[in-house]
Amino acid sequence: MAADQIPAISDISRPPRELVDALAAIGSATLASELYHKMGIRDPQIRGPHPLRPGRTAAGPALTLQCMPKREDLYNETEYEEPERQLHRHVLYPTQPGDMVVVDARGDLGSGIFGEMMLTYFAGRGGAGVVVDGCIRDSAQAAALDIGIWVRDVTPNFHAQTNIVPFAVNVPIACSNVLVIPGDIIVADDDGVVVVPIALAAKLVELAGAHIEWEEFSRSRLAQGGDLRKYYPLSPEGEAEYRAWRHAQQK
Repeated sequence: MAADQIPAISDISRPPRELVDALAAIGSATLASELYHKMGIRDPQIRGPHPLRPGRTAAGPALTLQCMPKREDLYNETEYEEPERQLHRHVLYPTQPGDMVVVDARGDLGSGIFGEMMLTYFAGRGGAGVVVDGCIRDSAQAAALDIGIWVRDVTPNFHAQTNIVPFAVNVPIACSNVLVIPGDIIVADDDGVVVVPIALAAKLVELAGAHIEWEEFSRSRLAQGGDLRKYYPLSPEGEAEYRAWRHAQQK
């Protein structure tokens, strides 16, 4: 397939930034709990990728890249040969500020999907973070960039050197066996990576906000030596006390 035969790549729809920021402030742990308890999403976590540099939170709509097993009769380019055939470049081209790139790299540990130069481009475009069910390379330089990066591991190899090749952009993917639809909101922090279906995002903020509020009350009581059985989760007695506390706070 020549470069001019690459199928047209669709851009994604992007939610309001205020919605994304609200989800990021809630954090992956509470989001995962509320998606399970209140919205029926049993397991929204992309397991495997961990933060290359702990202490960061990144959130935004997903640009997606699907990788497939390498077959040399279809794809046998070297690292810099026919760069426009290399679809890991094309997932970065639509980047807008706040976007997340999510890569189904099949858990492969011998293929560095992105390196310093391409991640520098992504950061320069205002990208928020990258989640790879696999590896990147140039890890020290990548960690210094102002983006969040979650990966299974790192490698010195380039993207198509061994077992996989970039295959499709902005299609539904199974990242670590979790479905990610282009435009879903990804929230990643030190606890892990959570996929928020875009249709559930606004309601999730509302539900999780209530959860955060009662946890704030419980945390204050537990820090003062309060009874764990009363305050976490709230017992009926603790619930009554919480409601009185909330009423006083609103005043």
